[in-house]
Amino acid sequence: MSTMNDEKGEHRSEKVEQLLKLRAQAKEGGGEARIKRQHDKGKLTARERIQLLLDPGSFQEIDAFVTHRSSAFGLHEQKILGDGVITGSGCIDGRPVYVYSQDFTVFGGSLSETHAEKICKIMDLAMKNGHPIIGLNDSGGARIQEGVSSLGGYAEVFWRNSMASGVIPQISAIMGPCAGGAVYSPALTDFIYMVQDSSYMFVTGPNVVKTVTHEEVSSEELGGAATHTQKSGVAHFSTPNDAICLRDIRKLMGYLPSNCEEKPPVQPVKKPDSAKAEALDTLVPENPNKPYDMKEVIEGVVDGESFYEVQPEYAANMITGFARLDGAPIGVVANQPLALAGVLCIESSLKAARFVRFCDAFNIPLLVLVDVPGFLPGTDQEWGGIIKHGAKLLYALCEATVPKCTVITRKAYGGAYDVMNSKHIRADYNVAWPTAEIAVMGTKGAVEIIFRQEIAAASDPAAKQAELEAQYAQEFAHPYKAASRGFIDDVILPSETRDKLIHAFKMSANKVDSVPRKKHDNLPL
Repeated sequence: MSTMNDEKGEHRSEKVEQLLKLRAQAKEGGGEARIKRQHDKGKLTARERIQLLLDPGSFQEIDAFVTHRSSAFGLHEQKILGDGVITGSGCIDGRPVYVYSQDFTVFGGSLSETHAEKICKIMDLAMKNGHPIIGLNDSGGARIQEGVSSLGGYAEVFWRNSMASGVIPQISAIMGPCAGGAVYSPALTDFIYMVQDSSYMFVTGPNVVKTVTHEEVSSEELGGAATHTQKSGVAHFSTPNDAICLRDIRKLMGYLPSNCEEKPPVQPVKKPDSAKAEALDTLVPENPNKPYDMKEVIEGVVDGESFYEVQPEYAANMITGFARLDGAPIGVVANQPLALAGVLCIESSLKAARFVRFCDAFNIPLLVLVDVPGFLPGTDQEWGGIIKHGAKLLYALCEATVPKCTVITRKAYGGAYDVMNSKHIRADYNVAWPTAEIAVMGTKGAVEIIFRQEIAAASDPAAKQAELEAQYAQEFAHPYKAASRGFIDDVILPSETRDKLIHAFKMSANKVDSVPRKKHDNLPL
């Protein structure tokens, strides 16, 4: 009897040893030499990235033993467990997320049919269970040896990105190469992080560009972090290294609900610096042409150290970002007088529209801070489609059903007044500071149009214009005309802004609104 038990124990031990051996193989990835090369480039391995991203000990891997099925070009002799991507689930601050991390040490992280199937599996699980999906991209692209099978794998991922849009948050981190068809999965997600000097994204690489257009350009110039955060607007965040990138993703997740059916997570209240709040009363200059920093308004209103700016290096005349107000997340959209006087342009309209639609999809209330002299004039803007692109921001704010509050700090001129979350497009709470000017246009321009003939006929045209400008300013360059019509709900002291907004957002927390029944909208793309 004891002999039989010994045999069972020995047999069981062999099975256990086999499992432990396979697990160790899966964790080795492409082997020590390739891991060293990854480290020599200043990059973390796929597993190291997951460990930094998730709460300690929370990661549960799935499909660690998957291998590719291809036998073409000698691939049957090169089978590595996991097939170049690590997939599974874990927690960020105790909240569940799904994650995949491409392993550049295995076939250069290239996407095969099975590699794609692993990603698709956790995307399906994320949708079924209502948890965010985070993709850590570091891949040489489609696995050429597999041909159309790898291309089909990409399309399966793209389809799931589209179906998940607006249902669960989707975050992409570009932590190495991302080229060709690979770029479209990140492009379909909600936010893209890029690591400086070690990541790039482009549809066609420098060699193809040189062949077709004869342009000499490096990978970094063509599609590096600086390019996509400053010029193209494709990426939202740029970080100096892998570790900070992963830390920042954890920070972002603290503002977001797990899915579209949930409210965003509330945290303990941290009041803003009292000096910053009091300074709001004297922040706006008396000279309407003198700029000031709208970020000082944000910092004086929202919870202390809670503002997390989105796309800080792109379209600086528009500020977008997440913050907390009385512990609850909000989305902030604000004109920035320090850049192009805060005008609306193609880039700023696109930036704000995309952000507004994300916030609306995930139940994040919106705060809009307005100091806008109008739309940027010029042939570049008109020929570039400012009408269509400006309409995207207008459309996004019109369709948003989350609580929407607006504070006009200074200028709100012309059509830009309408676009920036005016009462007419169903904002819930609209207030103005005493420094606000709500009018069709600025005083000088209005007088030159209305009283052109009177000024020309005057014995002293300059004096006449000054007199008429003073009259016009007294009539229109203030918030009280709009207040008398109910277009703004109140005129408030700047230092009262935080308390007024906290009350307004609490009152609209259970807001119920809807849009007409339709198959889908037709956003002016």
